[in-house]
Amino acid sequence: MKIVVLDGYTENPGDLSWKGIEDFGPCTVYDRTSVTDEKEIIGRIGDAEVVFTNKTPISRTVIDACPELKFIGLLATGYNVVDVAYAKTKNIPVSNIPTYGTDSVSQFAIALVLELCHHIGAHSDSVHKGEWEHNKDWCYWNYPLIELAGKTMGIIGFGRIGHRTGEIAKALKLNVIVYDSFKNPEFEKEGFNYVSLDTLLSESDVIVLHCPLFPATQGIINRANIAKMKNGVLIVNNSRGPLIVEQDLCDALNSGKVGGAAVDVVSTEPIKNNNPLLKAKNMIITPHISWAAHESRQRIMDMAVDNLKAYAAGAPVNVVNK
Repeated sequence: MKIVVLDGYTENPGDLSWKGIEDFGPCTVYDRTSVTDEKEIIGRIGDAEVVFTNKTPISRTVIDACPELKFIGLLATGYNVVDVAYAKTKNIPVSNIPTYGTDSVSQFAIALVLELCHHIGAHSDSVHKGEWEHNKDWCYWNYPLIELAGKTMGIIGFGRIGHRTGEIAKALKLNVIVYDSFKNPEFEKEGFNYVSLDTLLSESDVIVLHCPLFPATQGIINRANIAKMKNGVLIVNNSRGPLIVEQDLCDALNSGKVGGAAVDVVSTEPIKNNNPLLKAKNMIITPHISWAAHESRQRIMDMAVDNLKAYAAGAPVNVVNK
């Protein structure tokens, strides 16, 4: 079984092992493959039976040009980079990694909330620049400091990750309200209150996005919905960049309507220098790293091996194009 990994570096920059996959046959791992050059993608897959990809697209053209391809494994949850419908017509199962990041992503969401409340990084930088040494008082703060206890967090999208974020928020004594098109009775039993989107927007002091990118959620943070929010609301997104209309959020931050925002994802990645959020006030941006804790990436590797093992046994699992 010949195996190719098209873009392995972000999953494994050297602190993990590909051995579990290599045990199934000759394996070539590329750190990066062009996301626009289909000739390069086709050349690298060649006559491989199995290909793993994270963000490198596998289109109809690529599939047709690689007739030996029998299995496509994703090193991520999202599968929009693969023409899954066409792969199905060719009887090629496409398997993703569905649940690896619950703890890492929810922890990061809370970290972004806390950073908005305390600006720990900025205050540490200030101290290192000598501002504390030369300060007239024994303490100072360059941003308003916010206590979360008793405030309301609204979570848009309440699957596994949203639920875990809600659990942590409750431990911080936040009131938690949630909006999701599907209501989980088990979560309701735990005391999580499902509300309408308008209610969530109007009552939340902090809004956290944990929803997938669907037509109904694309641009859900927009000028009209921001107008329904409390003045000074905090917004966090470490789900999908296009959930936010970035110019609308920028305008709301610069006007003071939104008190602060923190995102780990943007509409085009890597970020472009004309992204309006780069010029917004009280804006924290991190480079799509919520998922990237060592433990989380190890789970991706383990599940990728399990997906390959299931395919080799003739019973593929986590198939997104059944």
